Amino acid sequence: MGEMFGATMLLALVVLLALAFAGVVLGVHGLLLGRMPGRLFQRYVRRPRVWGAGALLVAASGFTSRTVVLIGLGLIAIGHVKPRP
Repeated sequence: MGEMFGATMLLALVVLLALAFAGVVLGVHGLLLGRMPGRLFQRYVRRPRVWGAGALLVAASGFTSRTVVLIGLGLIAIGHVKPRP
């Protein structure tokens, strides 16, 4: 029973670390280059620099600070909004 719990927790940790790493990579790409990789992200993200900053805040905080996570999620949402002409 203990080994199964340990294996499940290890798998959950690996998945969360992979998601955090993907968030950091996408955030840095969007923030520094000003464009998103792939067709899907380029189609839906209107402001890649804002989106990238939000993704970096969410990934870097590690869900330890709710305030930082909420600010990051807000920036990600703003990154999807079409800018005014």
